This record gives sequence, structure tokens and C-alpha cells, in this order.
Amino acid sequence: MAYVDNTMIIRRDLVANMAELFNEEKLISNLDRVPLEMAPRNRENSDRCCIFKERVIIKEKLIPLLGFELEEDRDELKTLGEYATEALERENPIDKILTVVDEACTSCVQNSYIVTNLCKGCVAHPCMMNCPKEAVSWNANGQAQIDPKTCINCGICMNVCPYHSIIYMPVPCENACPVGAITKNEHGKEQIDEDKCIDCGKCITACPFGSIMENSQIIDIMKSLKSDQETIALVAPALYGQFKFKTENVIGAIKELGFHDVIEVAKGANVTTENEADELLERLEDKAPFMTTSCCPAYVSAVKKHIPNMEQYVSHTKSPMYYAAEIAKKQYPNAKVVFIGPCIAKRREGMSDPNVNYVMTFEELSGLFAGWNINIDGNAIELDRSIKNHGRAYAASGGVAQSVLEVKPYVNIKPVIVNGIDKKKINMLKAFAKTGKTSGNFIEVMACEGGCIAGPSSNYDPKTGLKIYQNNLKEFPEDL
Repeated sequence: MAYVDNTMIIRRDLVANMAELFNEEKLISNLDRVPLEMAPRNRENSDRCCIFKERVIIKEKLIPLLGFELEEDRDELKTLGEYATEALERENPIDKILTVVDEACTSCVQNSYIVTNLCKGCVAHPCMMNCPKEAVSWNANGQAQIDPKTCINCGICMNVCPYHSIIYMPVPCENACPVGAITKNEHGKEQIDEDKCIDCGKCITACPFGSIMENSQIIDIMKSLKSDQETIALVAPALYGQFKFKTENVIGAIKELGFHDVIEVAKGANVTTENEADELLERLEDKAPFMTTSCCPAYVSAVKKHIPNMEQYVSHTKSPMYYAAEIAKKQYPNAKVVFIGPCIAKRREGMSDPNVNYVMTFEELSGLFAGWNINIDGNAIELDRSIKNHGRAYAASGGVAQSVLEVKPYVNIKPVIVNGIDKKKINMLKAFAKTGKTSGNFIEVMACEGGCIAGPSSNYDPKTGLKIYQNNLKEFPEDL
């Protein structure tokens, strides 16, 4: 889940700097100065060992923001201006979603259990006596020590220590990944296994060094906005929980960026709800034990890669983005369509949807607003009142089930809400799939705890986002 920290602020500042230079037509000439300006020589405090390493890391973070993967054999002398030139000339963005900035990934330990200086060297030696691999021994100071080569991270030593002097030191990104897709390579740097990754983005928000970046499409989007090409924005329902302004003003600000029109994805969610409700009814009539939702792309990817037995229970109904993009293409057949939301997995879904050209996150949108000096509290755009509020409910966990209940109250729906995906919930879903049994008949799964308003590229933490979301929806005649 997203929460405001310094790594998030740095990412937004990088996007804003890049957007500003693009807007001033100075991207190629001045982008190489951004690391120097963000880490000046006379800077009093540095988050790294020195400003020179900080500058290298800033440069390497700008490369994926320009839409390029950080390949191991890359030419380190290649300038940001050269990358920018290639970005401006390319026809299509790359198809890889995440990149690890290895220069920033340096501070996590390999072993997970560490003996602190609270160790009293007690006579009982419970940690050593109970270790199944004899990984615990005594050093010259009479304190316990753990051999990381032998340790299997079972945690017995920590549990039996009477002084709680042994602590669990997680690798944050590895600990957060629900499917074990990120691990250290032989050099101690994290690497992402594409065959396992579900693009949930939990590693991005977990890393305290901001080492994991999205390969952005922001350059491609800005090119479209500045050209004569008709460009349409599809804004996810989670927009209602992203800005401390009225949604009418936020949509007005999005249009001010140069979008020809802004369509709420909630309009597509209304279609999803109708189809989902009909499909659930059909499946229950055919004696299916349950059906799961299909609107969260990270969950759908998790099923395909890690829970294949669940695939038979996943709804065939398309996501709200799919139906909203269909609406956009019917209305504007020659336009470029840009989905804007809090989700990294939507980048993957967008690549497979012929009606979606680009995906931009709310974090990138905030950076674009700042870089192009857009006043969010400016012109308001009247919202589409034909959209039923149950479509906007998709932004929060439980919203899909609530929508189906509202649209088809006569369907004998018994919701099971899976609020966020982690290792335990993956195992729970595997058990559902294996046994065909659960406490309900409609399983709603959201990869992010709290729902889409708490996506990895959101502007606020789930609690704040939910409060903003609820306040914005109060403006409508039928409150949720």
C-alpha cells in the first residue's frame, strides 16, 4: 500500500523536473543537469555516502522514468540527453514494467535473524541448543552469533531467547512480495523474476531506498498531448481519493493538460457490474460453488502464474478499464487513450488491450501537474451524472460486491472480501481453489489492502485516501 515518504517525494520531483523541461523544450539539453541540481555540491546533508553517488542514483532513476530498462550491460557514459533523444523518437514504449536501480540497492542484509548487543551470553544457551542446523555459536565476547551461510531462517532462536536479543531483520521488498518474485542475485542486488511477478507494486512501496522504479510512459503521453493527436484520458474511480480538491476541479486540471476529453472509468464499471451480476447468476444456476472477480489485474496475474486451479472460478467479465476504453474508442476512433490510475498492474493490462495506448499513474499525474504549473483548483468540469455511483464504489475494497448487490439484489450473493494479497492470502486462495469450498459464493479480491485507493502509485495512505474519497462522494445525490 502507498504511504507518503521521502522516496515517493523524490519520484514526484523527478517526474516534475522532467515534465517541466519537456514543456520548455529543454529535455535533451538540460536533463543531465537535474542530478546536479537535486544533489548540489554545497548540500549539507546527503541520504547517501556522498553527493556523487546520490547523483548517479538520480540519473539511474531518471532512465526508467524516460521509459528504459536499466540493463546490466548498459553504457554508463551514455548521457540522459541521449536517452531523452531516443525516448522522443521512439514509436512505442517498452513492454517491461519494473526496473531495479542497482546502485540504490545496497543496504539490505542477506541473513534475516541478527543477534543484537542485548545478548547476555546466558548459561542456558537456548538459541544454540535449539538451532536445527547448528548455525548459532559463541564469539570471543561470550555472546551468540549466527552463521548466515548455515542459517535457514526458521526463527527458533528468536522465539526461545529469554532476552529478546535476537531480532528478525527482513529484506523489505522480498518480505512484501506475495509470490516470491524478487530475490538477491550473486552480487547481493535484488532482481525480479518476470515469470513470477504479478506487477502488484508492493516492492516499490516497501523499499526504503526507492530502488525499484516503474518503466514510465510519461514521455510518450506528453508527446501525444503536445501534438495534434486527439488524446483521451480514462480516470479510475480511485481518483476520488487522490487529491484534496473537488473531483470536478481535478478533472478540469487533467483536461487543461491537453486532453481532448476525460472519461470516468466508473462508466465502464457500471457495465462490469451488470455483466458480473449476470455471470454470477448463471454460474450459481449451473451449481458452481463460487465465482471470483476479475477486475484486479494483479489478482488475475496471480491466478495465472501461481493459482492455476482458481482460473476456472474467475469471472470472464472484463475490467472497468476495458469497457471504458471501448466507450472512448467508439466516441473517438482515432484518438490515443490514456488510462490514469493508482495501479502498476494496469500497465500490463493496458499492453494487452488494443483500445488502450498508454497508462499513467496518479503519482506521475501529480508530477505532471507540478511540472506544467497546472492549478488544480482552477476550472471545474461538470461530472457525468449518467454514471451510477456503484461504478465509483470500485475504488474501495468491497466495492465490487456492493455494486453487484445494488444492481441485482435478488441474486443470492454471499460475498467473501479478500482485502489485499499477501503470502497468507495466496495460500488461502489456493485452498479455496483446491477444495472448491469457501464461506460464500462471490469472492472479491483486491491486491491492495483498502482497494484501489491504496494502490502502489497513490498519492495518500489508505486511511487518508478513504476519507478524501468518502468526502468527494458526498457531493452526489446518492451517497455510498
